[in-house]
Amino acid sequence: MDGVALAMPIGLGLVRIGNFLNGELFGKPTNGDWGFIFPTDPFGLLRHPSQLYESFGEGLVLFLILLLISQRNSVKGMVCSSFLIFYGSIRFIIEFFRQPDSHMGYIAFDSISMGQLLCIPMIFIGFLMLLYSRKNA
Repeated sequence: MDGVALAMPIGLGLVRIGNFLNGELFGKPTNGDWGFIFPTDPFGLLRHPSQLYESFGEGLVLFLILLLISQRNSVKGMVCSSFLIFYGSIRFIIEFFRQPDSHMGYIAFDSISMGQLLCIPMIFIGFLMLLYSRKNA
């Protein structure tokens, strides 16, 4: 599991670049200079390129974090549990910049999307796995 978890950020980062190129899963409107007008956006608004934020955060940053953890720890399950914790945390934060799915909208508190709700059990399970791995080391 640790080896698979270490490779996951590479795939996640590449998939998010694919989302950007396809104009899928774009971000919320922005006034920033870094905004992008997606050809698939029916409103033609300047939007956050949230797919690139995710590619950087869930791809490069997460990979470097997991690589560092794998080099400094020999405890089995440490990389896998860290993947769940950090991926869930990074995605939860970046989802604030992403436009929620049109058929779902916000699920809770008028600002929490389904993606963010699904991150919460992922982070929780990651912490449970971390505790289990450290206990059985």
